[in-house]
Amino acid sequence: MVDPKPGHWYSQQAWLDSFKTIAETVGSLTLTAIGRRIPENANFPPGVDGIEKALRAIDVAYHMNHRIAGKSLFNPRTREITEGIGHYTYHETDLKAGRMVCDNPYPCEFDFGIIEAMALRFKPSDCLFVKVSHDDASPCRKKGHDSCTYHVRW
Repeated sequence: MVDPKPGHWYSQQAWLDSFKTIAETVGSLTLTAIGRRIPENANFPPGVDGIEKALRAIDVAYHMNHRIAGKSLFNPRTREITEGIGHYTYHETDLKAGRMVCDNPYPCEFDFGIIEAMALRFKPSDCLFVKVSHDDASPCRKKGHDSCTYHVRW
């Protein structure tokens, strides 16, 4: 992909190919940095006012910002999500902890950046830290699986 323009739609495969090239030539940490910038530049649903809502909103935003055959994958009126590109699924695991399962085609490091950015942006005011970690014991896209799992603590 050469010189992408704001407001234009591009093939998801073109983005995935670009991410692969970036990881191979510059390094995978650059994908984390790109992921961290997504919440600043993508459309997100209104009403996000806490860390758990923020982590759940990633899936809605993902569908809001993707199309199949020119059709948006999120209907804001009905809040219906159209299937076809995978999900970002948040599960509460403790009072201040959760698990994010990402079954989408994006690289691990990219998703890590998105999750970390959203968690930091919406962490509670009395929270000193947010820790996001990749669950190496769970299936991983780098190992040929369809998903990656991340733990989030605050």
